Amino acid sequence: MPTDTRRISGPEISHSPYDYCLTPPIDLIGADKKRLDGRLPAQLRPLFLRAGVISQARGSGYIEVDQTKVICAVYGPREVLRREDFSLKGQLTCDFKFTTFSCRLRRQHQQDNQEKDLSVQLLEALEPAVCLQKYPKSQINIYVTVLQNDGSALSAAIICASLALASAGIEMYDLVLASSVAMRDALTIVDPTEREEEAVLNKTHKAELNAGSMTVAFLPSINQVSAISSDGEILCETLTKSMRLCVENCLKLYPVLQQALVKHRLDKQADTS
Repeated sequence: MPTDTRRISGPEISHSPYDYCLTPPIDLIGADKKRLDGRLPAQLRPLFLRAGVISQARGSGYIEVDQTKVICAVYGPREVLRREDFSLKGQLTCDFKFTTFSCRLRRQHQQDNQEKDLSVQLLEALEPAVCLQKYPKSQINIYVTVLQNDGSALSAAIICASLALASAGIEMYDLVLASSVAMRDALTIVDPTEREEEAVLNKTHKAELNAGSMTVAFLPSINQVSAISSDGEILCETLTKSMRLCVENCLKLYPVLQQALVKHRLDKQADTS
């Protein structure tokens, strides 16, 4: 068959340049007893919260945890028009998505399996906190987008979605806080970065009995854990200790979330007056 000489024929298959990069295991703690970014093992990253960042949404929130940046929009409650979806209890849907430029490796436009799994985990964390019986035959939609991922994206998304729900005026039993930890052997670090998560879950460490990460969603006012998500192989004793550490970190973040909601309310009153 005749060939088109105006086109440069490329290879039939291609490989990512990252496949040829050697990534040796990194030490989570250096000689100075500090982590790669200079934090102590039990030190959280700086947190920034703001509500009402999307004018078209019923409620919205934005969170920055150092280099992890997440935005969330809440729409509804909307009436469910399909008769087969009728229920005296409202429905809550969650959509978790990474932007294509949010990670070190470029993400796809379509939602992949990891994003679908994170959407389910986000729903499990938020659903116990929402008074769905107040919204019969209605649906509340939550859309979370990770603008930049530097670790602990799920915990940041849970906090951001909780802020967005509260700013939308959705009736809730309590705000939902979340915290993440990473474990390797006897070492436990809070609020891990992306490099620390990769170091813990690296294939070279899969043989270790105590190596993994965990995220806990917590409702402080009613003292209830709404969801626990873990990855890797973790001993039961370490799991219990890490869960208590996550709960303590959630209690530290609770006043920050409250202040963000108060500021949002004062700003709305100032705009209307």
